Parts: sequence; C-alpha cells; structure tokens
Amino acid sequence: MQRLLSAVTAVSVPALAFEIYLEHYKGSFGDKWMWTPIALTPPLTAAGVAGVFSERAAKTWLPALSALYALDGVVGVWTHLRGIGKRPGGFREPTYNLIMGPPLLAPGSLMLVGAFGLLAPFVRRERW
Repeated sequence: MQRLLSAVTAVSVPALAFEIYLEHYKGSFGDKWMWTPIALTPPLTAAGVAGVFSERAAKTWLPALSALYALDGVVGVWTHLRGIGKRPGGFREPTYNLIMGPPLLAPGSLMLVGAFGLLAPFVRRERW
C-alpha cells in the first residue's frame, strides 16, 4: 500500500498543478499564494516517485512535503473565501459569487492529495 500511495501522489500532483495553473492564470496570479501549489509540485512529485522506490523517502520526504501541500490547501480555502467576499455583493450574492468567484472547494483537492502522502508512512510496504 505504501508504494501505491506514493505512486498515486506522484501522478496526481502534476495533473492537479496543470489545472491549478490554468485557473490561476485566468486570475492573473493576482495573489502571491496562487503560486504556492505550482511551486510545491516538483518537489512533491519527486518525493512521490522516490517513495515508490525507497521506503526511507516514503517515511521522510513524502509526508513532509505532503503536509505542506495539504496545508496549502487549507490556506487555499481561506483565500478563496476571501476572494468570494471581495467580489461585488460579497456573500450577500451567494448564487452569483459562489459560481463566478474562486471555487470554494477546489483547494480541498490539495488536502486530499496531501493526505495520500501523509498516509504512506503508516501503511505496509508492498514487496516486488
């Protein structure tokens, strides 16, 4: 299970980063926090790949970087909430601003992918 979680993390992060990049590009990267999931992608992907081949990496680097990625998701929920509140009408116009503003639950995908890497050190390692 440890190799599988490492591999899923390594494969999920670049795909998610591509989608995040496209969405944040539409927002002109107006907030410096928009760059953090992009910046965390290469090291977390490398840690996921390393975790497939090395139990040590799966127990050290992968959970450390996954924790940062999940924490970035928590920050993302907060910044997306702020972004919705800053739109004209703020939360008084929820039907419009929740649809047209930043996607409120999208940063949860960072927390989910981060959780894969956080679980890796606690499960058994498959033998090849």
